[in-house]
Amino acid sequence: DRAELAQHNIHAIDLVVCNLYPFQATIAKPGVSLAEAVEQIDIGGVTLLRAAAKNFARVAVICDPADYAAVLSELQSGGAVSESTRRRLAMTAFAHTRDYDAAIAAYLSRQFAPATSDELPTTFDLSLQLVQPMRYGENPHQAAGLYVAPALHPGRGGDGPLGGRLIAGKPLSYNNVLDLDAAWRAASSFTETAVAIIKHLSPCGIALADSVADAFRAALASDPVSAFGGVIAANRPFDLTAAHALEDLFVEAIAAPAFHPDAAEYLRQHKPNCRLVEIPETPISQWELRSVRGGVLVQVADRGDPEDTEWRAVTRRTPTPAEMADLRVAWLACQHVRSNAIVVVRNRATVGIGGGLTSRVDAAQLAVAKAGERAKGAALASDAFFPFPDALEVAARAGVTAVIQPGGSVRDQEVIATADQLGVAMLFTGVRHFRH
Repeated sequence: DRAELAQHNIHAIDLVVCNLYPFQATIAKPGVSLAEAVEQIDIGGVTLLRAAAKNFARVAVICDPADYAAVLSELQSGGAVSESTRRRLAMTAFAHTRDYDAAIAAYLSRQFAPATSDELPTTFDLSLQLVQPMRYGENPHQAAGLYVAPALHPGRGGDGPLGGRLIAGKPLSYNNVLDLDAAWRAASSFTETAVAIIKHLSPCGIALADSVADAFRAALASDPVSAFGGVIAANRPFDLTAAHALEDLFVEAIAAPAFHPDAAEYLRQHKPNCRLVEIPETPISQWELRSVRGGVLVQVADRGDPEDTEWRAVTRRTPTPAEMADLRVAWLACQHVRSNAIVVVRNRATVGIGGGLTSRVDAAQLAVAKAGERAKGAALASDAFFPFPDALEVAARAGVTAVIQPGGSVRDQEVIATADQLGVAMLFTGVRHFRH
């Protein structure tokens, strides 16, 4: 009651400024305990913000320091905060408390009832926050922006694209983000030093080596023509030797856990249009989401073969140690190629990739054509079983000597017999890795 307030000489509150405890920032730090996280759950602050926002007709509520300047300007120029600004601030406050509570609920649900590979939540509440408006989307006539979902990526290392930090170059485009995400997933799926070159979501080359520079050179050699205008990801810090290895290749963007200062400076000077993104080694989300008409498809992310998977030699000849090393690289690389996918590897580097084709034999023909003479003595991976022996025959004619595939076709015995006839060693994994 205003009369009672006046009687006691109490003025009505018309401005509330409140910053909540940094819960999201706390859980983003590595190694944070449950107790430390719970300590940063704000109670009173949320109540203040909601109460003030409810009374937007006469109260201005500020929960974001970015709004300080605008409110101060209105107060200095007119002595009060306008109704339109109060309404905007109220919406901001309600959205802020919603996101805050959603982050708490998502964190605690992971702590108290961690999901398993065969469990899906009955509801999937996401709060998406715009972090980067973009010039356009896939094409210039499409509006676009990058939103992040803290509930999906609690360990984001930064506020930039892919949880990283843009340290050089122009803002990333829509297509840059898509390609860098694919490149980062491919490179970071290996424990050894690895580099992936991606263009239009398709790998041009993936390679392992003792250094980033050598891995890049090997990945580039896989398909140097297609790599022009692509993006690069390395799973180790990018040093000056790696920067020099780029030579005159046109590169849209590079992602790495870190860039050595001299490498970053060299790239700023010699490739000023190349975006450099530092992405910390944070866990990849358990979930993958794809929008479809009228809904969203949710699945557990494909992180490779389950730990208890046993590869089975099904041919008379078993792979040599060198072939086995290449088969492992081919099998993991294959999981980052659009289906139908065939990957040829030699000396721990892809030499031929055939992906995104509706016929497996066509994918095999493309992969061995890209490999050329390098297919001789190479290993080949197929993301799904061979429905017929034809793709295997294409590979063997090109010189491939070892193959890895899931198996599971009704014609498996025919394919195995063909491999034995051709002297090809073949492994069955029992796990398929389609990628659409």
